[in-house]
Amino acid sequence: MARMYLALIAPLALVPALIGCSPVQTPVQPPVSADALRAVSSNPGIPREELARRIDGLFSAEDAAETRAVIVMRGGRIIGERYGPGYHENTRFVSWSMAKTITGVMIGMLISDGRLRLDEPAPIPAWQRPGDPRGEITLRQLLQMRSGLRHAEAISPPWRSDEVRMLFLDGRDAMARYAEDQPLQHEPGRKWVYSSATSVILADLAARVLAPAPDPESRRRAVAEYLRTRLFEPAGMRSMLPEFDASGTLIGGSLIHGTARDWARFGEFLRNRGAVAGAQLVPRQWIDFMVTPSPRESQYGAQIWLNRTPTTGKPALFPDRGPRDLFACLGHLGQFVLVSPSRRLVVVRLGKTQEDRLDPVTARLGDLVALFQQDE
Repeated sequence: MARMYLALIAPLALVPALIGCSPVQTPVQPPVSADALRAVSSNPGIPREELARRIDGLFSAEDAAETRAVIVMRGGRIIGERYGPGYHENTRFVSWSMAKTITGVMIGMLISDGRLRLDEPAPIPAWQRPGDPRGEITLRQLLQMRSGLRHAEAISPPWRSDEVRMLFLDGRDAMARYAEDQPLQHEPGRKWVYSSATSVILADLAARVLAPAPDPESRRRAVAEYLRTRLFEPAGMRSMLPEFDASGTLIGGSLIHGTARDWARFGEFLRNRGAVAGAQLVPRQWIDFMVTPSPRESQYGAQIWLNRTPTTGKPALFPDRGPRDLFACLGHLGQFVLVSPSRRLVVVRLGKTQEDRLDPVTARLGDLVALFQQDE
């Protein structure tokens, strides 16, 4: 009897081993919808369905809400473009902090023109009084977010945050004065502190050297014309609409509006190191400086984010799996212009996603970028 039971049990003992030898079944993904495929060009240079699937995930996945526009550009050609309901190619989208990178480019142009100097004290009249330690702050330190000025960004409750006070409360009519009135909290150059107020100070410096008179309208007109003739029109970014405060200062840290295609064109301008169709709008060395890590924060350059492991805090991008040369204009509520020169790639994602729900969106953008390999 024992032999009979053994004969019955022995084959069962082999079942786990046989299962282990079976080929692994990969999950079958659902087919890509026709709408998703229509968003991708017929010959994108990579598997079309997979690109369509990853763009679609930015719109359809619950953890990606709310995406309003996505553009994927490779080698200067749009290979993917899609919009959410109510948005289209002529919709102007708010920049939020992506404006900082435009401000950084403008400062580079003014330095190239000889109107400003990178390593001299910033010419802010209020800082030039004898004994004022702010008189040591250089333009380089402002650009790299290490001015030392007191600033608290995105704190709770929101109305105590300096950028909220500057943009919407007691500082809104004279934003540069609000920003420049702050005392030193750290020795200039010693500590990195992300600050929208710093970008407004840079915008004020532009107005001071460009405007023929100090009145608000002269300041607004001079800066708007400079951006239009030196950057926006030459780069084909004709939809761009900058905002100014009541004193005529460009809100250079937060409020420039443009279509998704024009934000992609700006990314392409950066990818080409400041050149458009062979014309150098800003020296290549300036873009190289902008994408060089700040001495106090490895994932930040000069008014632009870098795909690097952060010195402090959490990564803004995906340094563990993305190209090391990737950099980005980032804005509040999930605005992205991602640029990788080595992969000839620009990816734009615009939308409205709360900051505490942004990690899945960033991860999905990392998945999209991962489709593209470095050119040989």
